[in-house]
Amino acid sequence: MPSGPDTSSSCHPGDMRIALTGSSGKLGSVVARELRAHGHEVIGMDVAGVRGPDFVQVDLTDYGQVVDAFTAVGDRHDGIDAVVHLGAIPAPGIRSDVATFHNNMPATFNVFWAAVRLGIRRVVYASSETVLGLPFDVPPPYVPVDEDYPARPESVYSLVKTLEEQLARELVRWHPDLSITALRFSNVMNPEDYAEFPDFDADALRRKWNLWGYIDARDGAQAVERALEVAAPGFDNFIIAAADTVMSRPNAELLAEVFPDVPVAHEFGPNETLLSIDKARRILGFDPQHSWRDHV
Repeated sequence: MPSGPDTSSSCHPGDMRIALTGSSGKLGSVVARELRAHGHEVIGMDVAGVRGPDFVQVDLTDYGQVVDAFTAVGDRHDGIDAVVHLGAIPAPGIRSDVATFHNNMPATFNVFWAAVRLGIRRVVYASSETVLGLPFDVPPPYVPVDEDYPARPESVYSLVKTLEEQLARELVRWHPDLSITALRFSNVMNPEDYAEFPDFDADALRRKWNLWGYIDARDGAQAVERALEVAAPGFDNFIIAAADTVMSRPNAELLAEVFPDVPVAHEFGPNETLLSIDKARRILGFDPQHSWRDHV
């Protein structure tokens, strides 16, 4: 496993033409904005969106549409340097389990397989914090949680995310020059969402389902760009969360109330995230800049 950012094979800011699936979504729209602001050319792809030269409507469950979109947008046949795959039903409980599986698993296979067939060798995609065992009705093995223990899917949505990570592992084994990075995003938030955060303190159980974690969409976009720039060939996964929790109450108090018997792996600050981002910091150079505390 790499011990630090791989700059020898990295792309440089501003020189990538990126296919971004899920570009109309909560995270995708911010990723598109931030990548463009850093000089990348972004072609948004989603089932719905605003018509324009930088957007194409695509049903990701249709492999032919994915290949066609990756090959050309309108009359342009410029090719794609990298794929950022965020397009999916974004959480459990939105649609039925069967509908979630039948949408998300084929969509990800189609995106990965199209990239392989077309010679696109850099893929960054949205995995999920849910593979860590959310909603933690079975307590986590230790805190802070990290990438070192096996996936513990507890929903069909999370099962798909786990299968997607295994799919990526096999594809890079078949194609050693292929880079696929799974970003296990925490609960994505925008600044307008932060007004409700102070209310969380009244009930420790209200947000225990992801160990009181979140990620500002702007920092999510930073993680995407870092992975595009420095990820080495092969597969790796990273928890992507804010540096703090959603709570004003200290971690020691929360854990004593909700998870009193869970071992503590190492010391952490009073409000430091319990979704460890140490690996993302070390390998990707991820450095979250945004906190809800700056907005409320």
